[in-house]
Amino acid sequence: MKFLVEHILPRARAVALLLGTVMVPCCFAEPTAKHPNIIVILADDLGFSDIGCFGGEIQTPNIDSLAKDGIRYTQFYNTARCCPTRASLLTGLYPHQAGVGHMMVDHGFDGYRSNLNKNCVTIGEVMRTAGYRTYAVGKWHVTHFDGPHDDNSNWPLQRGFEKFYGTIKGYGSYYDPSALCRQNSFITPENDPEYKPKQFYYTDAITDNAVKFLREHTQESPDKPFFIYVAYTAAH
Repeated sequence: MKFLVEHILPRARAVALLLGTVMVPCCFAEPTAKHPNIIVILADDLGFSDIGCFGGEIQTPNIDSLAKDGIRYTQFYNTARCCPTRASLLTGLYPHQAGVGHMMVDHGFDGYRSNLNKNCVTIGEVMRTAGYRTYAVGKWHVTHFDGPHDDNSNWPLQRGFEKFYGTIKGYGSYYDPSALCRQNSFITPENDPEYKPKQFYYTDAITDNAVKFLREHTQESPDKPFFIYVAYTAAH
């Protein structure tokens, strides 16, 4: 996350800090006047007062500077669990309306299917209709269909994102994460043809691949704005 914070976030125009979420209209590539580039960073299980701008003891100078020039939400609430909160963040709905009212077990009721339903649209789907390139990196965790032969209709590429690197499941090793995917294909740190660090660590891998997508964006479509969703498993 160091590169993302030190080299990308300080160039942001505005910021909204939502507990463990940072929403950043930024200037990594040239946006249009009406369509700023947007980065959404979700830190898993980050406490309200952990970061410096909310009085925490952890030094977070770059985030603090963004908060100083942006907006800090002091009455924002989440669901206290990772997957329902993600469902709300991705769809703008209450988690039960999106079908993810609890954890990743289908309880047989519409609000508790543990799988994004077709009555909702994701922010990726909405941003694509506005002409954005869309990318997702990190933890997905809004479907219990997370096996290699499962229905992948609620995976990132089928829900509005053009590129994806991360884990479909919500848990796993930081050194060999389970359900690690690039696009729709399962990979491992050893057989990933596009990312081969000297030492694999999932937090670093999320950051490195987010930066990779943004660099590719500047080469592939510098005239278009981008939206990228960066969902860390840390500090879970």
